[in-house]
Amino acid sequence: MKRYFAGATTLILVALIAAPYGTRAFAQIPQLSSDQPPASPTMPPEMRGDLAMARQQYLAAIDAYNQTPAKSAVIWNKMGIAWHHLFAVDQARRDYQQALRLRPDYPEALNNLGAIYYAKKNYGKAISYYTKALQFDPKSAAVYSNLGTAYFARGKVAQGIDAYRNAFAFDPHIFESSSALLVNEALPAHDRAQQDYCLAKLFAQSGKNDEAIEYLRKALNEGFPDRKKILGDQTLASLRATPEFNQLMTEEKLR
Repeated sequence: MKRYFAGATTLILVALIAAPYGTRAFAQIPQLSSDQPPASPTMPPEMRGDLAMARQQYLAAIDAYNQTPAKSAVIWNKMGIAWHHLFAVDQARRDYQQALRLRPDYPEALNNLGAIYYAKKNYGKAISYYTKALQFDPKSAAVYSNLGTAYFARGKVAQGIDAYRNAFAFDPHIFESSSALLVNEALPAHDRAQQDYCLAKLFAQSGKNDEAIEYLRKALNEGFPDRKKILGDQTLASLRATPEFNQLMTEEKLR
């Protein structure tokens, strides 16, 4: 379950965090395999809700969670995620806020509330919630990636790079194209180009040349303006020695 939001031509992280914390993004809720049993009325409501979420039956999940005798912060957060899947962001926001009334130090709900304000293009408030989430979980790659994306959306490139670097340090796979955390979000082409150039540098630094080339190509396609910077950037020195880089630069000259 990934890439729910269609928009830009580049992939940007906006991960919602589900509970328990092991399921880091709503896009990572496990799919049911064919040998898993169907939901039964005798199952506890939370389990029925979780199974419905895995089947992408979000209204059924909300109905099941609502039958929980005493809703915990975890249940309210899960209900918010279900509403978020349905793009009912105001209802999702109310449920995340209810989770935080019960547990103000709940990093998952703080992150998810930040994602609400990101969707509303209130990037300053999104940054505030992501930053607060990191106070309670300072090693969350998902939250750092969200924070970086919000900084890029505000045009704060240096802060975005720092946040992405922290995300990458805690999870080297966080930005890979196969990651279930990657979703499409709209940013101006200039900002997408800067963002993808920064991701190319992060991958080059870690020796992942294929991914670095992929993001460098995206940056160029989105209009990254400074070819001399690419050729002189020391972070890309090892990348420039590869035939793939030379081929990319040759293709760029032929445009």
